[in-house]
Amino acid sequence: MEDEVVLLDFWPSSFAMRVKIALGEKGIKYKCKQEDLFNKSTLLLEMNPIHKKIPVLIHNGKPISESLIILQYIDQVWNHKSPLLPSDPYQRSQALFWADYIDKKIYGVGRRVWMGKEDQEEAKEELMQCLKTLERELGDKLYFGGQNIGVVDVALVPFTTWFYSYETYGNFSIETGCPKLVAWAKRCKENYRSVSEALPHPLQIYEYVMELKKRLGL
Repeated sequence: MEDEVVLLDFWPSSFAMRVKIALGEKGIKYKCKQEDLFNKSTLLLEMNPIHKKIPVLIHNGKPISESLIILQYIDQVWNHKSPLLPSDPYQRSQALFWADYIDKKIYGVGRRVWMGKEDQEEAKEELMQCLKTLERELGDKLYFGGQNIGVVDVALVPFTTWFYSYETYGNFSIETGCPKLVAWAKRCKENYRSVSEALPHPLQIYEYVMELKKRLGL
């Protein structure tokens, strides 16, 4: 019997983009259901009653929540191709450390940049420090995963489609401070169809942010 795979999605979400990249890399067919986060569906509330957030992966009726946990689940269940996590326990721990670092830093500080409140300058500086830290970790490797993308690449690359919005609202250049990281993002999109298909155009994100700011009265 073929697996039934459903993704509860919200198209601008970097966290949901991660799941789409992972499923794409594994060649898994799935249904994508868009959620309205201002009017959450009964299905979302039923499948993720604790956090009530997307993404949620529903595999044969069973829900898995939180994007990094979903990535690990996908990697374990569909382990026939494109491993996202190293098999070596130490390397695996390091990859998960950096994925967790991205989770704890980029979204929150990036949001403070585009919201444009009084702490924007501080947020810009903090964002650039985070990105420079990640650029140092990338070093001279093609990808964080080495010769191929791995969990750290999948965790970070969706945020790069938000870079234009951060830069426009914050009036600064990420490429000036982190040229290797920007080159890495371009490489991911050019060399991995799963990435290019999962990431919306930066201008679509920018238009979404404009609408969201209006809705939030910012």
